[in-house]
Amino acid sequence: MAHLYISAAHKSSGKTTVSIGLCRELVRLGASVRPFKKGPDYIDPLWLGQASGRTCFNLDFHTMDREEITGGFARGLTDVDVGLIEGNVGLFDAVDPHGSNSNAALAKLLRAPVILVLDVQGMGRGIAPLLLGYSAFDPALNIAGVIANKVGGSRHETNLRRVLEHYTDLPLLGALHRTPEIRISERHLGLIPSNETEAAEDQIERIRAQVAGQVDVPRVLEIARSVPPPPAPPTADQPAATTREPVRIAIARDAAFGFYYPDDLAALARAGAELVDFSPVRDAALPDADGLFIGGGFPEFRLRELSENRSMRAAVRDFVESGGVVYAECGGLMYLCRELHWGDRRGAMCGVLNADVAMYERPQGRGYVRLRETPAFPWPQVSETPHERPHEIRAHEFHHSAVLNPDPAWTFGYQVLRGKGIDGRHDAIVHKNLVAAYSHLRAVGGNDWTGRFVAQIRACRR
Repeated sequence: MAHLYISAAHKSSGKTTVSIGLCRELVRLGASVRPFKKGPDYIDPLWLGQASGRTCFNLDFHTMDREEITGGFARGLTDVDVGLIEGNVGLFDAVDPHGSNSNAALAKLLRAPVILVLDVQGMGRGIAPLLLGYSAFDPALNIAGVIANKVGGSRHETNLRRVLEHYTDLPLLGALHRTPEIRISERHLGLIPSNETEAAEDQIERIRAQVAGQVDVPRVLEIARSVPPPPAPPTADQPAATTREPVRIAIARDAAFGFYYPDDLAALARAGAELVDFSPVRDAALPDADGLFIGGGFPEFRLRELSENRSMRAAVRDFVESGGVVYAECGGLMYLCRELHWGDRRGAMCGVLNADVAMYERPQGRGYVRLRETPAFPWPQVSETPHERPHEIRAHEFHHSAVLNPDPAWTFGYQVLRGKGIDGRHDAIVHKNLVAAYSHLRAVGGNDWTGRFVAQIRACRR
C-alpha cells in the first residue's frame, strides 16, 4: 500500500517526466507500480502505463464522488508494491476557490505524501519563500520533499541544496539538469501520445536513466512506504459481469484514435461486450461487429492516411446508414464529417455527418462540461427506473476543432449546461443509431453510459 503523489507549483513543471522516470526505474529495481492520473486526461496515462507496464487509472473529482475515488484507488493498489499519482496543474489550483477539487485535496483524501516538482530555471534563494509558503498554506498536507527540474548545472544544484537546508525542513530528493534528450514533444493537447510514436520506449528509457542518476529513488520509495495506507475501498464490489447475450464492439485504435478510459472499456466488457480493435488508418474493412466505438485522438495528424483509406471510410458510412449502432467522441466526430480542414490542407472523411470540421490554433472547447439529455437521446435506461433520465451528466471536452455550418436539421441528444459542445447549446448529434459528441463520457458518478450503449446495440441487433 505504499503510495506517493507527484505535484508541482504550476503546470509544465516536469511532473510527467519525473513520474515516467520514477515508474520505469522502480520497475527496474523490482517493484510493481500502479500509476494514477488526476483529472480527465488520456495522454499522460498512456505514457505512465507504458512506463510502468500497468494500466493507469484516472481520479477525477468532477465525474467521481469521493467514495468512488478512494475505492478505485484502493482496488488499483491491491496487486502492486507502489501507487504513484501524477497530479495536474498546480498543487493548490482548483476551480473551487476553497480548493475542494485540488491536487492538495486529492492527496489528503488518499493520505499520500506529496513530492513537489519545481521548475527552477533562473531560481536560487527564491525557492525558499515559495516552499515555505506552500508548506504553511495547508499544514494538514504532507509535502515530503522536492525534486528540482531544469537545473542549470552542478553549481546551481549546490546552491539549491544549501538554500533548502538553511531555510526549510524539506529534503531535495533530486536535481534534474536541463537536457533536451528527455523532453517529450508537445502539441495542442499536451504531450504527443505514446501510441503515436515508435520511439516512445527509447524515450522512456532516456528519462529513466536521467531520473536514476539524478534522483534519490530509494529515498523516494522510503517516503512512499512511510505513510498510513489509503482508505479501504467500500464493501460493495464492482458490478458483476452480465449474463445477457454478448455483443461485439469494434473500437478504433491506432495512431489517429486512442483516447479511451481503461475502466470504461472494462465496464463495456462487464456489460457483455467483446471488444475488437480496428484501424481507420490501416485496415481496408471493418471487423465483424454489432457496434462501433470511435473515440478521441488526433485525426488531423493522420489526415492524408485517413482520407486515402477510401474503403474504410465507405465501410463506416455504410455501417451507420444501415442502422448500425455507433458512438463517436471528439476525434471520432471529426472523422464522421464530410471533410477535415487544417490550414490549407483538406481531406475527405466518412461523410456521415452533413458538415465539415476545421482545426483552429486556439481551443474551441476546453474543460469540464455539464450536460442534460434531451428526449432525442436514443440509448435506453438500464437502471431500476427505466423512464427516468439522468438529471445531469458530468463530462469533459478539449478540442481545437469546430464544426462548420452545422446542419439545421440535426437532432441533438444533449443540452449543454456548461461548456461548448457543437454550438455552445447542444452536443451529441443523433443520426439513425449514431451518437457523435465532442464531450467525453466516463462510466462513473452514476453515468452508466457503457451499459446503455451495449443495451442499445442489443436492442437494434434484435
